[in-house]
Amino acid sequence: MVAALPALAATEPAVTWSACPEDEQVQCGVMRVPADWKDPEGPSIELQMARRKATDPAHRIGVLIVNPGGPGGSAVNLALEADFFTSELRKRFDIIGLDPRGVGRSAPVLCEQALIDAKPSPLVTTEAGFRALADYNGKLFTDCTARSGPVVSHADTASVVRDVEALRVALAEPRISIFGASYGSLIGELYADLYPGTSRALVLDSVMDHSVDVDGFLAQETASVQDSFDEFVKWCARDTRCVLRGQDIPGLWAALMRRAAAGTLVDPYDPPEKLGVWELISASFSAFYDPQWFSFAHYLRDAAKPTAAARQAVPPIDIAPNSFPAVVCGDWSLPVADFTTYRKKLDALLQIAPQVRASSLAVSAVAGCIGWPAPPGNPQRRLSPAKVPMLLVNALHDPATGHTWAQQVADQLGPSARLLTYQGWGHVAYSHSPCVQAAVERYLVDLALPPTGTTCAAVEPQPFGIG
Repeated sequence: MVAALPALAATEPAVTWSACPEDEQVQCGVMRVPADWKDPEGPSIELQMARRKATDPAHRIGVLIVNPGGPGGSAVNLALEADFFTSELRKRFDIIGLDPRGVGRSAPVLCEQALIDAKPSPLVTTEAGFRALADYNGKLFTDCTARSGPVVSHADTASVVRDVEALRVALAEPRISIFGASYGSLIGELYADLYPGTSRALVLDSVMDHSVDVDGFLAQETASVQDSFDEFVKWCARDTRCVLRGQDIPGLWAALMRRAAAGTLVDPYDPPEKLGVWELISASFSAFYDPQWFSFAHYLRDAAKPTAAARQAVPPIDIAPNSFPAVVCGDWSLPVADFTTYRKKLDALLQIAPQVRASSLAVSAVAGCIGWPAPPGNPQRRLSPAKVPMLLVNALHDPATGHTWAQQVADQLGPSARLLTYQGWGHVAYSHSPCVQAAVERYLVDLALPPTGTTCAAVEPQPFGIG
């Protein structure tokens, strides 16, 4: 258990506000904080944020700090989205998106593009390949640090939480509310754990479990992606608009995997470039996020039998921001002693996920921390029982933060936390379900949690992104 930290003094960082160039109705703010909170007199970094003030000042409740996750998503951009949150939340709260350190506009992690493009596949099959991963990560750390400064070694979420507390003090707010989605849920978890006295309401949507070890991280993430693949197969069997309806999708997928492993699978959208096994795994993971089932079915069909028309389509993409390894390796201890150990861990995932084989997110995280020179400043641990009511939200079929994680975090937080299950698919349930939006709004406005066991019905995905 980590003791609650004392509130920062009022003489700590202040925010300078001005109109945002993207939207004059939104204020953009700048605040300087220590790069290393353990060395407050050392080098500092600049954090940037956006504030959309409550449209009904007479009934304003306070501040809602929002974060879309990633790690690497811009909270400033989320605050600039006028219609992401309900009109009632926009009336009652100043919605503030603070780009976390190392991300977006806040001292972003910058690295040589050629080095980023040279990233090796995590699916190494030799001792030499494993050593190459470690060497690459060391070079990446050195290059990014040379271009970005000390933020690379201090991009962990515990440092972000201290930034949030500094912002609260600068705003002179006695308590704050937080909406953290995906990786942003970790901000809410840790803030409530470290600063319970200044926590008003916390929504954790698509919940990170920051207690699992490297094996649990890999296994549970991979099981979630396999579950999403199985749900995609079920959908294709029931929706007449699926272009693969009636086909043996697991068999088709296996054939594509064999061709990818043999180096003979042509990218239908960028011939004559080839698709490897890692590219297929990553494409499936990305496609299940929304989910993009309609376009993913086209993607598989076109990969199996390329046509000229296929080149006009838009493939699923999976692009991790430069900040990803700095944040992840700052938050997670994911030790892998040697190639034999690493290979055994990857092989074990085949028993969990015979089709997708692995979670590209989890394997990228573990592979990206092999040889990373900076030790994690915020390694995983169990959360203390919640001292304020908290609302957890998670889709039943989420490829990135599985429902199991939400259940495990709810168990750690205890009776003050309530888990609302969206019975559908995809990542960040708030953006998929009006039912979830209504429950989140009621909790943030009235502090009323839904009854234990409450669920929201699934909403069938609709086609988009098809060329």
